[in-house]
Amino acid sequence: MTTPVDGSKVPVQDTVEDPAQEAAALPADLQDERLIASHGVSGAIAAFTARLRSGDLGSVPVVVGLVIIWAVFQIANSNFLSSRNLVNLTLQTTSVGVIALGIVLVLLLGEIDLSVGSVSGLSAAIFGVTFVNKGWPLAVSILASVAVGLVIGLFYGALYNRFGVPSFVITLAGLLGFLGLQLWVLGKEGSLNLPFDSAIVKFATQNFLSPAVAYGLVVVTVALYIASRLRARGQRLAAGLSAAPNSIIGLKAVALALVLAVPVAVLNGDRGVSSMFVLLLAMVVATDFAIRKTRWGRSVMAVGGNVEAARRAGINVRMIYLSVFAACSTFAAVGGLLAASRLVAVNQSSGGNDTNLNAIAAAVIGGTSLFGGRGSAYSALLGALVIMSISNGLALLSLDSSVRFMVTAAVLLIAVTIDSLSRRSRQAHGRA
Repeated sequence: MTTPVDGSKVPVQDTVEDPAQEAAALPADLQDERLIASHGVSGAIAAFTARLRSGDLGSVPVVVGLVIIWAVFQIANSNFLSSRNLVNLTLQTTSVGVIALGIVLVLLLGEIDLSVGSVSGLSAAIFGVTFVNKGWPLAVSILASVAVGLVIGLFYGALYNRFGVPSFVITLAGLLGFLGLQLWVLGKEGSLNLPFDSAIVKFATQNFLSPAVAYGLVVVTVALYIASRLRARGQRLAAGLSAAPNSIIGLKAVALALVLAVPVAVLNGDRGVSSMFVLLLAMVVATDFAIRKTRWGRSVMAVGGNVEAARRAGINVRMIYLSVFAACSTFAAVGGLLAASRLVAVNQSSGGNDTNLNAIAAAVIGGTSLFGGRGSAYSALLGALVIMSISNGLALLSLDSSVRFMVTAAVLLIAVTIDSLSRRSRQAHGRA
């Protein structure tokens, strides 16, 4: 008992909160002090800062790097951020981004595919020869070229599962073998032109969304995002768990609207948003959904994090490897098909030169870890934008390819170094 100034008796238990009752009043996932959750805008900022300090950098380095690259090239040449040049940049990014999507999947397993360039070139060659020289229907030629990529990926996966040959060796052999097969398919001519009036060439070079349709897609995307977030919030609250406040959902929706609407407005200053680039965005979103929201995607992340633990958890590890290698080669085939359609030609250099470099560098620079188990589909998009921005910017400055290779190598080395340092930091903070 305590005695206030007026002499009355006040029970101590009436002025002291019961910790057990206070904890019970919290959502289920916050009743353990080891589970940390932040509330409100200030709490979200604090949690984001804590993740950065612990080495969980996400896409922050590549976004910052992309802003710096764009700023440098805009200062050097005022045409870099013009509507016309940015439309060209989206067209150049598409095929590399599609191929990089497959590389992201393989890297999530801690493996590598060095043959995506040759596979994309072989796919383009098969499409060109069957469509132009053999007179096959367009749809049949497209299916045949994509099916080749699928079969190659299944072959890689079967070799890896059956004999345990490292993916580096398998795909290095594929790089050489499928390059030779591409040359054989093209024959003595070595090159051929695609019809300008074919549907796939028009799609890759002439199809652009009208401003109304482009802005409509922005509105629909933001609306779907808000609906999905509110649905997730309702499910968590119904389960007695903590959920993001409506203010955070609103701020993220506004940020998403700006991120989408501003580029659309700039691109509409010229030809508009390319249908081919929209296809890339759709593939990125679909792949991201598959990675984050499906059992298959969670299994991929689990195998990439720890193969033995995934096997003991009942995951069919062999099937995961088989499906990922198949998906990677299929993405490479689609990327080769899009590249040939944009260039309106197929030749011996299709899929060659720096295709492998650009695709692998895009995935790594975009934030996918070389150690497996960390990354996202958006890594392919961001990394491809970085790689092609460097190429595009240096071309505007009339610098030759030697400079582009050196700059790209430097950016790749920086990205890998950041990945290694962040991995050490996550291990030190218990987040690896």
